[in-house]
Amino acid sequence: MPLLTELYRPSLLMLTDFYQLTMAAAAWGSGAARRETVFHLLFRRAPFGSGFTVAAGLELALEVLESARLESGDLEYLAGLRGADGAPLFEDEFLAYLSRLRLEVDVDAVPEGAVVFPQEPLLRVTGPVIPCMMLESAFLNLLNFQTLIATKAARICLAAGDDPVLEFGLRRAQGPDGSVSAARAAYIGGCAATSNVLAGRLLGIPVRGTHAHSWVMLFDEEREAFEAWGRTMPETTVFLVDTYDTLEGVRRAIEIAGWLRARGKPFLGVRIDSGDLAWLSNEARRMLDDAGFTEARVYASNELDEHLIESLKQQGATIGVWGIGTRLATAHDDPALGGVYKLSMVREPGGPWQPRIKLSEQAAKISTPGRLQIRRFTDQHGAVADMIVDQEISQPTRTMVDPLDPTRRRTLPDDCTFTELLVPVARKGRRTSGPESLDAIRARVREQLGLFHSGVKRFLNPHRYPVGLEQRLYDRRTELILAARRHR
Repeated sequence: MPLLTELYRPSLLMLTDFYQLTMAAAAWGSGAARRETVFHLLFRRAPFGSGFTVAAGLELALEVLESARLESGDLEYLAGLRGADGAPLFEDEFLAYLSRLRLEVDVDAVPEGAVVFPQEPLLRVTGPVIPCMMLESAFLNLLNFQTLIATKAARICLAAGDDPVLEFGLRRAQGPDGSVSAARAAYIGGCAATSNVLAGRLLGIPVRGTHAHSWVMLFDEEREAFEAWGRTMPETTVFLVDTYDTLEGVRRAIEIAGWLRARGKPFLGVRIDSGDLAWLSNEARRMLDDAGFTEARVYASNELDEHLIESLKQQGATIGVWGIGTRLATAHDDPALGGVYKLSMVREPGGPWQPRIKLSEQAAKISTPGRLQIRRFTDQHGAVADMIVDQEISQPTRTMVDPLDPTRRRTLPDDCTFTELLVPVARKGRRTSGPESLDAIRARVREQLGLFHSGVKRFLNPHRYPVGLEQRLYDRRTELILAARRHR
């Protein structure tokens, strides 16, 4: 089921920054609208200090691409905008042009769930300049956030190992769309289920949950609350035990567990939401095992993330299911990916492509010209390096150069094979295939992470996976930088 068109109206073409519209008007008025362009969407720094990033959000971007159009109310709004002189900002003829505009662009993208790295294009957009510009803000909005949350979820799930992770972030997320998008991206990243029922309905994600402290407080006695829950909801018997005294709560849960067992009903476990989770989980585990409930699990929540999970495991905590809310759904320690959308090629219709480069005093912000592709080289042990190549350069070398440190060069051996990561996903504004299932995307995340050695995936000072520009691309980029600096 399409997500954005269920949450919002059919078209999201107005999900754009104001300057996209003013640039479109200027391109239309100056004649530059006839030019064809290549844009790339990429990020310069991995979030969370991570050694890897998980690409996500492409399906939503394709929804916008296929449905994007201006409706009558949009055109009325734009017609009412005024410039500094009080006159209408946009000409009637331009608005008529926008009313007919269809975003007939080609999109090549890294599939959702792929592991990617800084400076690598997540997608490439090719087509007339106005449609390409009109997509910038929406594409960045959708891919930045989903990639951020999918990466956080993958890190949390790596810390949890084989233990299920449940996404509990709805109440702390940034609005309804933030919560549903976070649930989607968290599921892609490896979470087993969400508490968000709307996300479950729209996306088919499994929904899970326990009960709140208010349920216990509704009754005069904790045991009475557990018994009422077990009697009315016998298939969801995870009891929240820390409303008053955690270990006393575990004892009362075990009493009701015996009552459930006598009636042939399951006892799934207990949830602890506060206190010393390492010690309390071990005590709860001992009590459950002594009572013969070895299959019941200890669930834990309370402002958890990958670092706390890793620490609790190192302390020997016997937690079997992790409920992660705020720090997952809000990407707590790194709230934005920082993706950018850069023009890299321009041509007149039917003419040759001309490279374009953006300069900066910061080396990381200098753009890379070309029609870029990522080649991932692998050997029998897994991923070796990623090389960014320009498809306009014939016969690229197997030598790559670090764009931030030209002394770091590497020639890939002949026994390494490569896969090109950017694949066609849309042509002339229409997708090339149907949507992938979320389960297929989740499986890709696991498969991709398996390609990289453990140093890339560790949380503290991860290994820097090699990514570089193909040597001929690097040399041409350097020539363009020098020429631009001479003539500015």
